[in-house]
Amino acid sequence: MNNYSLKETIYAPASAPQKSGIIVVRVSGQDTFNAIERLQISKIKPRYATVTKIYHPETKELIDNCVVVYYKAPRSFTGEDVLEINIHGGKAVLKSLLDALSSIPNFRSAEPGEFSMRALFNGKLDLAQVEGLADLINAETTEQHKLALKQMSGDLSKIYEGWRKKLLKTMSLLEACIDFSEEDIPDDLSTKAERSVKELNNDIQKYLQDNRVGEKLREGLYVAILGATNVGKSSLINKIARRDVAIVSHLEGTTRDVIEVELDMKGYPVIIADTAGIRESAEVIETEGIKRSLARAKHADCKLIVLDATSQSHPENILDLIDENSIVVLNKIDLLKTTAVENFISDKKINYISTQTEEGLDELIKSLSEFAEKFFYSACSTPLITRQRHREQLIKCSECLSRFELQKGIEFAAEDLRLAASHLARITERIDVDSILGEIFSNFCIGK
Repeated sequence: MNNYSLKETIYAPASAPQKSGIIVVRVSGQDTFNAIERLQISKIKPRYATVTKIYHPETKELIDNCVVVYYKAPRSFTGEDVLEINIHGGKAVLKSLLDALSSIPNFRSAEPGEFSMRALFNGKLDLAQVEGLADLINAETTEQHKLALKQMSGDLSKIYEGWRKKLLKTMSLLEACIDFSEEDIPDDLSTKAERSVKELNNDIQKYLQDNRVGEKLREGLYVAILGATNVGKSSLINKIARRDVAIVSHLEGTTRDVIEVELDMKGYPVIIADTAGIRESAEVIETEGIKRSLARAKHADCKLIVLDATSQSHPENILDLIDENSIVVLNKIDLLKTTAVENFISDKKINYISTQTEEGLDELIKSLSEFAEKFFYSACSTPLITRQRHREQLIKCSECLSRFELQKGIEFAAEDLRLAASHLARITERIDVDSILGEIFSNFCIGK
């Protein structure tokens, strides 16, 4: 974002583009008050709602009788003068207002996420908070909502900033000694600096060992349904999703690709994937589907291993997939009840179900919900790493701290701390982050 564009005043609808009772149009920039005058808004008071008529600057025709709120800089979302115009939600009303704003000199339509970008540039939000705001807009479950609110409120930024301040404190001690490099470093300073750096590195390392819970909460817990052909995998995903997302057939090898459905389980996002039946096959397309099934099994957070209750034995390659992150499902119990599977799996709870009669289905969904709840347990308390770029910067910071050693020279040791602090700062501040700004703000809606 260049200086020229920052000097322009921007406007855009902040509501969804559809017919509604009210639409909010937001204006932000140094010429915002010019819009107040040109639209003939009178008796306005900052931070108070005002009922007023607004008129087109050129045609002088009445646009609407509406409610406006004026926020004087810097006490606004963007840190600039902001005007929020609440008009009736008809398309013609909106079109007329946008046309009126476009006729005002130095006004232009906002780019995606530009209001939030200006909030970042004007110090109203840091980069991590902006990402939290984006997550809040995109949140679809209650737990995603809670996580996004924590990040947008600055809980995550406080952790990173606290670590950076510790680094800066240690750096200041070392920088002071550089001016007296001909003298020996005092023993108490050396011990204090090394202890402080080691403790901080340990804290960061522990924080990184989070099983990527925060990222999974943003993206969804990945559950793969696995099993041989014709054990009822497609029927199961249809029952769990409560709609037909997969084709069900008595023919073997019907499912050739991975079919995914997103669900909300007790407020946690869960992605369930139906996969191709695992068996030996010479058919090229089915073989590729089986290959993808095994890939999903390798990277899944949870595996639903579906077995056939009517079979007296179960494929070894299927049983080998069972581990601590698996839920074992014995399907078709309406045809034949058997406990033969228990001879193969003695240490696992078995969920007996029938996708035809839906017997045991509620209990299976409960087991899956409990797995998600247990997996995301830590998300309820400590602020979590929510994005890969945060993790990458923390890893680089830790690498710098691991290299810290006063014996190799105080200048080199101080440089390691400076680099470590820089990596922490890149998570929250605008330091060499131009390459990621476009990606972050491109996912925002126009009026945000």
